[in-house]
Amino acid sequence: MGLKTPLHDTHVAAGARLVDFGGWDMPVNYGSQIEEHHAVRRDAGMFDVSHMLIADVTGARVRDYLRYLLANDVAKLKEPGKALYSCMLNEQGGVVDDLIVYFINESWFRVVVNAGTRDKDIAWLKRYSDQFQVDIRPRTDLAMIAVQGPNARAKAATLIGERATEALQLKAFFGRDFFDREGQPYFIARTGYTGEDGWEIMLPVADAPKFWSDLRAAGVAQCGLGARDTLRLEAGMNLYGNDMDENLSPLESGLTWTVAFDPAERDFVGRAALEAQRAAGVKRKLVGLVLEDRGVLRSHQRVVAPGVGEGELTSGTFSPTLEKSIGFARVPVATGDRVEVDIRGKLLPARVVKYPFVRNGKPLIS
Repeated sequence: MGLKTPLHDTHVAAGARLVDFGGWDMPVNYGSQIEEHHAVRRDAGMFDVSHMLIADVTGARVRDYLRYLLANDVAKLKEPGKALYSCMLNEQGGVVDDLIVYFINESWFRVVVNAGTRDKDIAWLKRYSDQFQVDIRPRTDLAMIAVQGPNARAKAATLIGERATEALQLKAFFGRDFFDREGQPYFIARTGYTGEDGWEIMLPVADAPKFWSDLRAAGVAQCGLGARDTLRLEAGMNLYGNDMDENLSPLESGLTWTVAFDPAERDFVGRAALEAQRAAGVKRKLVGLVLEDRGVLRSHQRVVAPGVGEGELTSGTFSPTLEKSIGFARVPVATGDRVEVDIRGKLLPARVVKYPFVRNGKPLIS
């Protein structure tokens, strides 16, 4: 028996197939995983993401603290509610976790970290907290539901009361408190992990089952982790533990864009290691692959780059939108536009492409 989110009984009652995910009992699907995927691409779907950890970081020096702790620079966050995606690194430049941080005010930021790393992340956050005199408060009183898809915000807005119009005007990658019809604060962020528009809604644990039920009544489809994985891979989004981990730097994981090397005078954990790696030249890169033969790409499959060397699939799946098999692979930096993938002892041809593969419901590759 694993850990349970506040929506566990709701999932059981709906007939969800539950699996272990990072120590949590989570729904992988409620029926057809393909239909759940298409619901998000074409209309609206929702995911229980309450297994992820929300933590509030507060104190007079919280901005200095996060500028040191994160590879991206929270100095970019000037407007209340603005969010930033970043990696949190160790001294060797490896990724402790990736996260989203929200600027609430000058003494209060909110971070959302991954489920499987939550205990490690809290310990890492606290490792430097005394130095900057900040307080780390895990918000275990909050659940989180992601509502994603072209019609997701409009359908969810019918449930949040008189400020629905204001919520619908929330800009991308912003979050702030709103109120439901009973006056409870709901933190609504225009963020997600699917490549579609939508909200991630943080709400009181006690409210989560009813809000989930109301979303179903509003025409939002229940979706599990299976669809979440195919959606995020189509959208070109990394999965921690697959596409990056503590032994891999952002420079090897397609995440150089998340590292703020400027200003040069800002020190952050792992900076020296990244600078050394950048100066020496990165030896591996993360690329997108499209299989050009029958079969399905899966993580850990061997990738052969003719005349260059070998690499490995880090993520792979059948894309319901493209009706092709796609994946991420970490390969030698000199790899060209064609590789071969070892699938059950056969080397099958694959094309190297720039990801994302799909965004806002539209295929970006042929």
